[in-house]
Amino acid sequence: MMTKSKRAKQIDAHVPGRKSGEDFRALSHRILHYANRGLPRIDFAREVSKMLIDFSGCDALELRLKRSDKYYLCQVRRGEKQSFRFEPLLCSHTENSRMIPCSQDDSAMETLCRDIILGRFDPSLPFFTKNGGFWTGDAGNTRINRPTTGPRSDAESLCLGGDYRSLALFPLSADEENLGLLQLKSRQRNHFKQEEMESYGELAETLAVALAHRSAQVRLRERIKELTCLYGIARLSAQPGLPLEKVLQSIAELLPPAWLYPEVASGRIVLDGRSYATANFDQHGQRQTAEIVIDGERRGLIEVSYPEERPELDDGPFLKEERSLIDTIAREVAVIVERRKADEEKSRLQDQLRHADRLATIGQLAAGVAHELNEPLGNTLGFAQLAKKCPGLPKQAEEDIEKAVMASLHAREVIKKLMLFARRMPPRKTQVNLNQLVEEGLYFLESRCAKEGIELVRSLSPDLPEITADPGQLTQVLVNLVANAVQAMPEGGKLTVETHVGDGYMLLTVEDTGVGMSDKVAQKIFMPFFTTKDLDQGTGLGLAVVHGIVTSHGGSIKVDTKVGRGTRFEVKLPLIGAPDVEETK
Repeated sequence: MMTKSKRAKQIDAHVPGRKSGEDFRALSHRILHYANRGLPRIDFAREVSKMLIDFSGCDALELRLKRSDKYYLCQVRRGEKQSFRFEPLLCSHTENSRMIPCSQDDSAMETLCRDIILGRFDPSLPFFTKNGGFWTGDAGNTRINRPTTGPRSDAESLCLGGDYRSLALFPLSADEENLGLLQLKSRQRNHFKQEEMESYGELAETLAVALAHRSAQVRLRERIKELTCLYGIARLSAQPGLPLEKVLQSIAELLPPAWLYPEVASGRIVLDGRSYATANFDQHGQRQTAEIVIDGERRGLIEVSYPEERPELDDGPFLKEERSLIDTIAREVAVIVERRKADEEKSRLQDQLRHADRLATIGQLAAGVAHELNEPLGNTLGFAQLAKKCPGLPKQAEEDIEKAVMASLHAREVIKKLMLFARRMPPRKTQVNLNQLVEEGLYFLESRCAKEGIELVRSLSPDLPEITADPGQLTQVLVNLVANAVQAMPEGGKLTVETHVGDGYMLLTVEDTGVGMSDKVAQKIFMPFFTTKDLDQGTGLGLAVVHGIVTSHGGSIKVDTKVGRGTRFEVKLPLIGAPDVEETK
């Protein structure tokens, strides 16, 4: 059974009048200490509310707090489990569009809250303090006279009423900026005493300073986290040779520490359908996302997720600054991808330049070799043909001389290819019908295809316009491509030759169902003297000559190939802008 003295001690502990000035100063120091820790807004409001309700002995407490262009309501009730509430607060606007943290109802309590926040009462009036606060020990019997707005000067009377008999309301202001309102409520009559109101007013001023200081601390901390994240991204993008996949995965790892709740946050980057995520990523939680846009095209997104539900802040459970950060990161990722693409294009162009330089060098060498070989080869061929005409030659000698003639003729063809590759044999251009040229070229190759078990399919577009070209050189292009296709189908297959006209160009395609080529081989097939055939089966000049002929006609050639699935060569020749037709005599 509780003794009278124990009950008296408990009552004294809840009587604010028994608090000394030292008690108020100690509480102010504790509040400032918590503000200096830079706690999240909700955690700070919870801790401070608990301090104030324990200190004051009140039954309930309300904090209306401003944050940027929003207000939040914090409510605590004594003795109730889970009594802490923190939620967005409906706001009203004054005539000059000033936003205040009060709901839009016209109750006497809400009217009083608006008046205190806007400073409409004279502190010299009853129930008001010098710092603009209000207090009463008997709300049910308290009537407040306030001036009406408009031309009349009659006084309007407010009767508060309600469940709480003792009320204390204080504006929270720092540097002439309103930060909200503090309400202390008790069901007991005369819970507050006049002599304590000044101390409570000073405590409210300390709370306002603490709110501003905490906000500055949080902004500073979050700004440091943001800059750390962006600095990490900058370092990653500056590392040469680091694969893009590694860069994106590392950026995803930088996301969680930059957000308000790094202990539960997870991050993910999705680019072109591929995902780069932290180990704990949960796409079903509360998410904040930003699209990755490159050259006006949506290529992916960046997202940060909280798997556990977090309270409502500026953008769902996220800060307004975090919206700016994730948008900035999305732009940085887009820049990184664009820069990588530009670097790859630069590398490709440099490779082409080096390739062109090698071709020029090899062309000069080939021209010199062909010129030096032409004369002795011509002599060899001539003398062999003369020797063949001598009467009475033994049969074996005649056969050997014939072999020498054939070998010389073959060598002369190789030299012609070298001269053509070196651009020492000028083209003789005239008007050419590509379909007719294809038909004539295939006429000599049909029997070979049939012999090799290859089905030859023509798909020639009718009514093709004529183009300006060297018919002999284009025939050489066709024959080389078809010969390569036949060699790529040792077990037989299907060979398709197509022509059709496009927008400003003529297209010739040669497609086979042969063995195909690897990407590594396909990148080298137009290089002179490169061949995958045995030494006695090819010189490595065929496709190099084809490339040279096509480019000399202002066209282009590309290859699409896969190992085991065949190869497709596509030759584009311009319809207009070709060199002038050479007059034939």
